[in-house]
Amino acid sequence: MSGAVDLSALKQPPAGAAADVGDHTVTEADFETKVLRRSAQVPVVVVLYSQRSPGSIELVQLLERLLGEANGAWDLAAVEAESNMRIAQAFGVQGIPTVIAVAGGQPLADFQGGQPETQVRQWLAAVVQAVEGKLEGAPDAPAEPPVDPRFAAAEALLDQGDLAGAESAYEAIVSQEPGNIEAKAALRQLKFLVRAQEVPETAIATADADPANVAAALDAADVEMFQQRPEAAFDRLIGLISRTAGDERATVRTRLVELFELFDQAEPFVVAARRKLATALY
Repeated sequence: MSGAVDLSALKQPPAGAAADVGDHTVTEADFETKVLRRSAQVPVVVVLYSQRSPGSIELVQLLERLLGEANGAWDLAAVEAESNMRIAQAFGVQGIPTVIAVAGGQPLADFQGGQPETQVRQWLAAVVQAVEGKLEGAPDAPAEPPVDPRFAAAEALLDQGDLAGAESAYEAIVSQEPGNIEAKAALRQLKFLVRAQEVPETAIATADADPANVAAALDAADVEMFQQRPEAAFDRLIGLISRTAGDERATVRTRLVELFELFDQAEPFVVAARRKLATALY
């Protein structure tokens, strides 16, 4: 199998479901670290198994036992195939269990199905011999970017609980660099926190009692956001937009957009709320 499979698509994937077998479980979330990067040091034996297959679990347990005798000559990655289909697909797995040796980030050898312990030992010995003296070690980790002292100062103020001071520090950065996305995002978050902390929790009850009160609705939405209920805050303001016009509608819409900007715009609940806003406006 050497060179026949492209594993690069499995670098930094979304998190996969965890399996329950042994101490060498690997998922899509840590495949790059535990298999690709680790295989630059020693061959990594990847065993794809199913929790519904007692025979495949027995193979995992055999490999774990043999790993204890290996003195670091190879490493083990147990992958529950049904929970990590992208890994199984990358290897072109046709049956469970399947065992693949990965060295230098590439598949080296494989076998499918349960095997007697003697044959598994022979296969492992052949894998170790095949890569002897050929692995160069793990690649150097990328250097951490230097910390901007202006951000460090702002974060120190945050740690001290000085929200106003931190807000001023981020405003200074934005003033110097109007295109600094990170500083703008931090400033939006801080402005919201400073404002929301001044709003009493009774604002929700006040707004519910007087649905036409725009100021009360804005305060209530801030409380809901502060309580980590963004969908409730969005729905409250979108509902008010559908019932108002003129300057009042513009005020509510401006606040709603500000709340949208506190999140990644790709978040499903933000996308859904933007669609509702479009419907309310047009």
